[in-house]
Amino acid sequence: MKDIKMVVTDMDGTLLNSNHEVSTKFFDLFKHLKKQDIQFVAASGRPYYSIVKKLQTIESDIIIVAENGGLVIKNEQTLLSNVLNPNRVKELYALVTKIDNTYPIFCTKHKAYIYRASEELVKTFSEYYSAYTIVDNLEEITDDIIKIALYHQTNSEAHIFPHVKHLKPKLNVVVSGNHWVDISEAITNKGKALTFLQKELGVKPSETMVFGDFNNDLEMLKCAEYSYAMANAHPDVKAVANFETDTNDNNGVELVLEQLIAESSKH
Repeated sequence: MKDIKMVVTDMDGTLLNSNHEVSTKFFDLFKHLKKQDIQFVAASGRPYYSIVKKLQTIESDIIIVAENGGLVIKNEQTLLSNVLNPNRVKELYALVTKIDNTYPIFCTKHKAYIYRASEELVKTFSEYYSAYTIVDNLEEITDDIIKIALYHQTNSEAHIFPHVKHLKPKLNVVVSGNHWVDISEAITNKGKALTFLQKELGVKPSETMVFGDFNNDLEMLKCAEYSYAMANAHPDVKAVANFETDTNDNNGVELVLEQLIAESSKH
């Protein structure tokens, strides 16, 4: 572990506990990572502004990979941005607005456009998408769309994924949580974003540590020798990761970071 130069962690189900909070322990450990010149990257399906909200106090010292790799931002400067082809958006809009009991959210850099959801659902969505506008049609969306997030109240893998999986491999279609399926350009995933950062910063996979819990983390776990699945992770994630740590509610990320800091400080 002593050679680690970059730590990358997913947010929901990984760094965040079940109440969507970052532990104070993590912020203490972060100070040590910074002291040891280890770059920290938050990589999430969440939008940029939502990740910033969770990590506000350290925002200027970290890199943020938002929207499953659709956006990479450091110090408010966009290093990478992949938007959905506008012609394709029309077809996708027609498809996703017709799936039963499914609520589409059209994600752009600065806000989300929520399609016809109830007040109760909007409340649920606002945990992730705090900046939003409710829309009734596609014409109301004027910004470039990075990702379409689809929400199902019981199970996204069973009830949404079968309706959209045919879009692969032309598009990246991924089950990103119990309730979520995300659609973005084929070149968009957390792994591509991480490979881009490794090249930019001159960091090898053997110098990279990654944590994840769901299928939108698979590609980035493959980019690191020190890849960790959370104990609460999807079986696919456990199959790909080289190591496992405790659950997100038992500070699984922090447990490994403590080991990393102990190893690094010996050198």
